[in-house]
Amino acid sequence: MKSLLENYFQMVERVDALCRDIQEMLSGQITCSEGCSSCCTAITLFPVEAAALNAALEALPVEEQEAIRHHVAAHAGGERCPLLEDHRCLLYDARPIICRTHGLPIIYTEGNERKVDCCPLNLGEAEQPVSGCAIIDIDRLNTLLVAVNALFLSHAEAGNLPERQTIADALKVKP
Repeated sequence: MKSLLENYFQMVERVDALCRDIQEMLSGQITCSEGCSSCCTAITLFPVEAAALNAALEALPVEEQEAIRHHVAAHAGGERCPLLEDHRCLLYDARPIICRTHGLPIIYTEGNERKVDCCPLNLGEAEQPVSGCAIIDIDRLNTLLVAVNALFLSHAEAGNLPERQTIADALKVKP
């Protein structure tokens, strides 16, 4: 499975490097970090993200896997992310792309208009506009994620996977 996920893992490395660079550029203006969970809602995942999250879970000791599965089962179906416990992600190192970029300045297309957004807790005291190199083009990032997912699906013997999965489905948990 690891070789099937290699493109995704390379993408994660690049996204993490981009996010680190943006956090350094904006230094003290970014307050979002591990433990900040006010924006962590239940999301759905592409099959490649689901496979990576499940692989991370299965790499843990059996007792820890079972504890996480139990926690997810107990919290699935709500508005909050079922992986949250005490404002921390139980699989933080394997979190999906959207979670890695969340809170940072992004640019996206809505209708025919390009818009910039950022967590309202960040950039509160910004005296100057944010440089373009400190803004993530989320449309381009999502296009890349769709391509990585398509490549994964073309090589995986995964059968008829849904286009998107819940975290509970990804971790094979029944709420």
